[in-house]
Amino acid sequence: MSAYEDLPVYKKAKDMTVYFYQIVRHFDRYNKYDIGQEIKSLARKALRLITKANIKQVRKEYLTQAIDSLEELKIALNIAKDLEVFKNKTHSFEVSIKKVIEVLKQCEGWLRSQNSSS
Repeated sequence: MSAYEDLPVYKKAKDMTVYFYQIVRHFDRYNKYDIGQEIKSLARKALRLITKANIKQVRKEYLTQAIDSLEELKIALNIAKDLEVFKNKTHSFEVSIKKVIEVLKQCEGWLRSQNSSS
């Protein structure tokens, strides 16, 4: 098992990514291949960056990029909400945003700890 698989932030990001795959499956056809694809792509990107951040020499760079991707993901989710693409309009959106914010807070905390140890 790779060292990053033990990271709580990796586990949360992976859970978030899987969740997005599950909810995007229920978007209508147009939105599934437009905003849905963007949501899945941004979630995967954040997950990849978190795994790369486990390498100490480049941690700050990858954490900063992961935070940027998560912020973009929040924007995409808000657009999806405004387009009313979520089947369960309130619950799916709320859970989605909470998952992103949870991962975002962990990444920001990890980055702060790196800045204070420098």
